[in-house]
Amino acid sequence: MASDAALNRDTQITWHGHACVEVATPGGKTILFDPWFGNPLSDKPSTAVERCDLLLVTHGHGDHLGDAVSLGSRLRPAWPAIHELSLWLSRQLPGGAEQVIGMNKGGTVEAAGLKVTMTRAEHSAGDWNADGGVPLYLGEPAGFIVELENGFRIYHAGDTDVFGDMALIRDLHKPDLAILPIGGLYTMGPSQAAVAVGLLGVQHVMPIHYGTFPALAGTPAELRSALSERGLGSVTVYDPAPGASFS
Repeated sequence: MASDAALNRDTQITWHGHACVEVATPGGKTILFDPWFGNPLSDKPSTAVERCDLLLVTHGHGDHLGDAVSLGSRLRPAWPAIHELSLWLSRQLPGGAEQVIGMNKGGTVEAAGLKVTMTRAEHSAGDWNADGGVPLYLGEPAGFIVELENGFRIYHAGDTDVFGDMALIRDLHKPDLAILPIGGLYTMGPSQAAVAVGLLGVQHVMPIHYGTFPALAGTPAELRSALSERGLGSVTVYDPAPGASFS
C-alpha cells in the first residue's frame, strides 16, 4: 500500500508496470518514461494511449524501448535521447531529426516546455539485431531529471545500480521524487535502493522494475524496511498498483 502522504505538487503519476511511468504535469503535459505497455503487469495496451507530449527512454533494452517507436510515430512527442539512440530514431520516426533531440549525459534541453537533464546510470544497453546477427548498439544507459512547470523535479533513474555520484545528482539537480528500480538481478535491489535514497536526499520515492517476472523479486515492503534500517523511515514510498496513480 502506498503512503497516505501526498506530493501536493499538482502532478499525477501513474505506474503502468515495470519501468513504464506516466506523468501528468501542472501545465497539462503528459510525459511517458520507458513505455513498454506490453509488460505482463500493464493495465492497458499502447494503442489505448491517447497523449504524449514528452517521451523519454532510458536505454535501448526492449523492456524499456518497448512501444516507444510506435507511440512516437503516432503521437509525435518531443523525444530527447542519448546521441546514438537519436541517430537510429531519426531514421525510424516520421518526424525524423525534427522530432528527436540528441543529447548526452550532463546535458540539459527544453522539450515540450519542460527542462530535461540526462544523468549517468550503471547498466548496459542495446538490443538484439536479428538482421545483423549482432547486438544493436543504441548508446549507453542513462537517467533523466525532468523539471516541471512549477519547479518540481522528478528523477527517473532507469535501470541502474546505486553509485556514489548520486550525491552529485542531489547537489546539482535537487530532485524531489526519485523513481528507482528495486527488482534486483538486472538492477539494484531494495537494500541498494535505500542507499540511493540516502545519497539523493529525497523524501519521496517510487519503486519500479519489480514484480514483472519472478526474477525481479525485490518488493516495496523490503524497500521500506531497508530505509528504516538506515534511519530513513520518514521517506514516503509510493507503490500504486498498475494503472493507479498518486499525486
